[in-house]
Amino acid sequence: MIPYKHEPFTDFTNEKNHKDFVQALKTVERYLGQEYPLIIGGERIMTEDKIISINPAKKTEVIGKVAKANKKLAGEAMNAAGRAFQFWRKVKPEFRAGFLFKAAAIIRRRKHEFSALLTKEAGKPWKEADADTAEAIDFLEYYGRQMLKLKDGVPVESRPGEFNRYGYIPLGVGVVISPWNFPFAIMAGTTVAALVTGNTVVLKPASTTPVIAAKFVEVLEEAGLPKGVLNYVPGSGSEIGDYLVDHPKTRFISFTGSRDVGLRIFERAGQLSEGQIWLKRVIAEMGGKDTIVVDKEADLELAAQSIVASAFGFSGQKCSACSRAVVVEDVYEEVLNRVVELTEKLTIGNPSRQDYFMGPVIDQAAYDKIMSYIEIGKGEGKLMIGGEGDDSEGYFIRPTVFADLDPKARIMQEEIFGPVVGFTKAKNFDQAIEIANNTEYGLTGAVITTNREHIEKAREDFHVGNLYFNRGCTGAIVGYQPFGGFNLSGTDSKAGGPDYLPLHMQGKTTSEMF
Repeated sequence: MIPYKHEPFTDFTNEKNHKDFVQALKTVERYLGQEYPLIIGGERIMTEDKIISINPAKKTEVIGKVAKANKKLAGEAMNAAGRAFQFWRKVKPEFRAGFLFKAAAIIRRRKHEFSALLTKEAGKPWKEADADTAEAIDFLEYYGRQMLKLKDGVPVESRPGEFNRYGYIPLGVGVVISPWNFPFAIMAGTTVAALVTGNTVVLKPASTTPVIAAKFVEVLEEAGLPKGVLNYVPGSGSEIGDYLVDHPKTRFISFTGSRDVGLRIFERAGQLSEGQIWLKRVIAEMGGKDTIVVDKEADLELAAQSIVASAFGFSGQKCSACSRAVVVEDVYEEVLNRVVELTEKLTIGNPSRQDYFMGPVIDQAAYDKIMSYIEIGKGEGKLMIGGEGDDSEGYFIRPTVFADLDPKARIMQEEIFGPVVGFTKAKNFDQAIEIANNTEYGLTGAVITTNREHIEKAREDFHVGNLYFNRGCTGAIVGYQPFGGFNLSGTDSKAGGPDYLPLHMQGKTTSEMF
């Protein structure tokens, strides 16, 4: 087997790559506005009620019209997944992994097309879209290889006259509820992790980005995935989300999204439904309030660049985004002023053109929420730059920096999920780490320092699932930096890591006496 190596990112300074992406955008534009059915048990079902997916950078542009599932159809999907599980669970792991490798090859051949669709449906700039597609490919390649490592279980001891085995079996039907901010990578990764481990899936993608999920389901069909193993049922969380979580045939829920929805799922999954004979497992990634700490002994240019890239990449719409900068007072003004200088140079516009660093936020609700937090920030700190929005054509918000914030200020504690970063001052490095830890989250963080003693202190005391030194706090790579957080950032499930697939299985011991 070829060793795993992550999918390389595209160099768009290369003229051919640039032309290929422009062509991919034209390819996607040719199928804008198409209708997409539900897929239940391999059957395509069109409904009268539709989810209308629009381009957040150009509200008048319809990406697609997607069939919308109701409870009855969601129930049919659960039944189809339950039937398919009876044969899929017995399919050899090598065979299941083969579907992932074939799907990865198909996506790799159409890489720019999928990235262009991300640019259109999610408003991702070229580099962000390319990274999203690369990560989707990585998940397929990595999880396929991980399953081949786990297929024979783990060695256990046997005594004379006795033979013991410890292996893994799949759980059952999984409900995958995927997010809009990584609508390809996380949607694909959570789905195939469940499939390759022998489970069947009911996939409910985010309502703002259902077309990319529909295209991915088509890829798995092309790769030969049997009917009913994956069922595609977009719909509203209130109508079918709760129903799927509560369903007695649901064995596990894989969720990526907000803290509040994650807590709701966790609570509902703990309730025993009539006919249910197991404890439902919840795999959840629920967001963050991520901090970059800057020490007085640090490369200050690196610090400023890292803050800007981590705070404003994809308009701050990452659970790993830097929304807090905690800077030791000796270098506070210098770092703050440099961040403002760099932020002034950022460009914002329709990401179909490559020359914009930032695109829109995802929709009107996100725009309104972020702008309301900016108003709160004006009363809590000093607005250094930004603070303005324009939702006339798309949902655009200028990158925003607040300074001199109290560590307990609302915009330093609550997840904004937009292009807003707050600065606060620490007396020394110890206090900086204390401030970094003072939220209910614990997803990512970064420390910029040249002091080895401080690096080791942060390694022990900075309580986050992904901690980075002398770089930004976004951009985990599958198989390199397994991703997942502590506290209310979720179940620390570490997607893209060696412990992730076993969460979708259960251990079984067999002992034979001779």
